[in-house]
Amino acid sequence: MFSFFIIFLGLALFEIISSVDNAIINAHVLKTLPEKYRKIFLVWGLLIAVFIVRGLLPFIIVWLVNPDLSFGQVLTFVFSNNQQIEEYVEQSKPLLLLGGGIYLLFVFLSWLFLEEKKYAFLVERFIHRQGVWFYAIASLIFTLIIYLSLQVRPALALAAAIGITAFFITDGFKKNAEEQEKQLLKPHLGFWSKILYLEILDASFSIDGVVGAFAFTISVPLILLGNGLGALVVRQLTIKGIDKISHYAYLKNGAMYAIGVLGGLMILESFGQEYPFWLAPLNTVALIGIFFWLSVREIKMAKKLKT
Repeated sequence: MFSFFIIFLGLALFEIISSVDNAIINAHVLKTLPEKYRKIFLVWGLLIAVFIVRGLLPFIIVWLVNPDLSFGQVLTFVFSNNQQIEEYVEQSKPLLLLGGGIYLLFVFLSWLFLEEKKYAFLVERFIHRQGVWFYAIASLIFTLIIYLSLQVRPALALAAAIGITAFFITDGFKKNAEEQEKQLLKPHLGFWSKILYLEILDASFSIDGVVGAFAFTISVPLILLGNGLGALVVRQLTIKGIDKISHYAYLKNGAMYAIGVLGGLMILESFGQEYPFWLAPLNTVALIGIFFWLSVREIKMAKKLKT
């Protein structure tokens, strides 16, 4: 029960923090919708984001890395104790970890080099100015991982390629989100168009949380519970408290560093390195805690300057 609680807490916290950007965009666009359409999005959006996207995606990921199993057998693995299927899935775990790990690592590197941010440290400003080197560094890392994968298990190379492909697909959509948000805030755009775009955006952002969840555990029921709770909290923040959350300027930094460390852990574990169950949750809680403290400190300093 102790390990269950620690992993569950880490999953929920990771889902909440990694979805803050999504919640902020949702809140801004929802302000331009009449009350009727807000309720439609919040009700149906909750069903789609929590029960369909976050509910089905873990099963699909496990199924994709175990192509010899039918989807029904994957369900059997999740909800029963079939020892034979469990052993088969365990053998494919490195594929899942490497694909997910390189995806998360590139999400972090893209943020570090390319994305506008509130700088927590001077080194962040310096690295951001070197953004032109992101693609060169990313290519070198990818080539190295492919080379190491081929030495260990050729199938790992394919998993890495799938992970990097998923990154570029979702990253392209996210990079477009800011510009699209400006368009969505215009009053002449149809209400249903805005709702549809927010649903697609929700699905895109949910991938980070689901992929990162496998750094904590490969237990799909536990992932469903942790991510589901996190998504419910984010929905409540969207409705009531997103303005307060946005005041904590460094939470996004904490989320990205947590994503980067989780990606690194997943990559190393895919090559045989073993870690205790509490390391991923502890990393997430510690990093979020540090950057939450930095945010609170800045808020206090700003108040002192005003007085």
